Amino acid sequence: MPQHPLKQPIGPFALTRALAWLRLCAIAGQSTAVMICSWWMHIDIPTLSLFLGIDLLAVFAVFAAWRIGQPWPVREWETVCHIVADTLVLVYLLYFTGGASNPFITLLLVPIALSAAALSIRAVLAVAAIAGTAYFVLLRWHVPLPINEQMRSDYGFSLHVAGMGVNFCITALLLGFFINRLATAVRVQQQEVQRVRERALRDEGIMAIATQAAGAAHELNTPLSTMRTLLPELRREHVADMRLNEDLTLLEDQVERCRMILREMVAFGKAQLSQDFERLALADFIRGCVERFQLLRPEAELELHVAPQIEQLVLRSPPGLRHALLNLLNNAVDASNLRDSSSVTLEVRRDKQWLEWIVRDRGPGFATAGTRTAIGESGKQSGLGIGLALAEATAERLDGELLATNTESGAEVCLRLPLWAIHDE
Repeated sequence: MPQHPLKQPIGPFALTRALAWLRLCAIAGQSTAVMICSWWMHIDIPTLSLFLGIDLLAVFAVFAAWRIGQPWPVREWETVCHIVADTLVLVYLLYFTGGASNPFITLLLVPIALSAAALSIRAVLAVAAIAGTAYFVLLRWHVPLPINEQMRSDYGFSLHVAGMGVNFCITALLLGFFINRLATAVRVQQQEVQRVRERALRDEGIMAIATQAAGAAHELNTPLSTMRTLLPELRREHVADMRLNEDLTLLEDQVERCRMILREMVAFGKAQLSQDFERLALADFIRGCVERFQLLRPEAELELHVAPQIEQLVLRSPPGLRHALLNLLNNAVDASNLRDSSSVTLEVRRDKQWLEWIVRDRGPGFATAGTRTAIGESGKQSGLGIGLALAEATAERLDGELLATNTESGAEVCLRLPLWAIHDE
């Protein structure tokens, strides 16, 4: 049974990347320590052997940096191998500098702590076993530090205490910094899981609405056909009644509009199943949307702004994009009507690798501007309340986003879509 997302470890990649930075710090710190002991304190340590181990660690650091940049995923066993390589180099250096009596022996605990924050229990036990084995090996086999009687009188116990103090500071900084980075990765992962869960719940609700809409569309076709047949007969029977004829004409237009909407619903469903995207220039796409919008809302006053340099941009338009844009425009008109206005503005512009569709109204604005909670809180008193939710679902399906903010004259909704998702090269 798979683990619950919130209970899964951070993952090997996050730890491997943290180890890459930690390895660079280790190389710099070890080189500094060797130079201080050999050149400043004049301790007779095997400098060449120590620098050989540090050089090996540097070579491995270059390999690890290259590996992190590769596209294939980092497995847990691979992260454990990185930890083993770092541990072996540390054991090698400690072997020539006193073994377990070296105050830096506690650095063997750092890989265990980092593994516990990012890997599975089995991997943590493996790392702990390797570090424990290394500790007991250094207890038995090591090269003692060549500290003579003069150095004991000069430094004495204070030299060991100073090493312990430096070791404590290094361990505290490393654990604090890198575990904080891993904890940040945990929080980001939890937020992403929560966002995906909310999106799944919303999509499930939209799917339920779509299922009901499909059934309703099938059932509405019959009464609409009946009305379409009876209305012309009623007009012929009451030719002299001009007022009634005007009402019947309006009803015929509304019935035809309903039939057109039902046909588009069926066409949209077929296109969504076949993934057959419509390909046309941006200017033609916008013209079609504007004509459809003016047919639906003839009372609206639409102000259109399109950058001339992007009008010939060829779109690979998914079926939901036109409906999302019409929903935004329709909601904008409803919002403007709340302040006795029918003016809306549509601006289309390109922002680097993004195509932005900005809809502005003259309404009262959103209850909470500038946040995701503003979506769906425009204060409308009519409608089904799902227009913005459907537009947001379309944006997320195309790896875009829907942003809602308030302006001085009303509200602004920006549908941002990446060009790679809708641009046909």
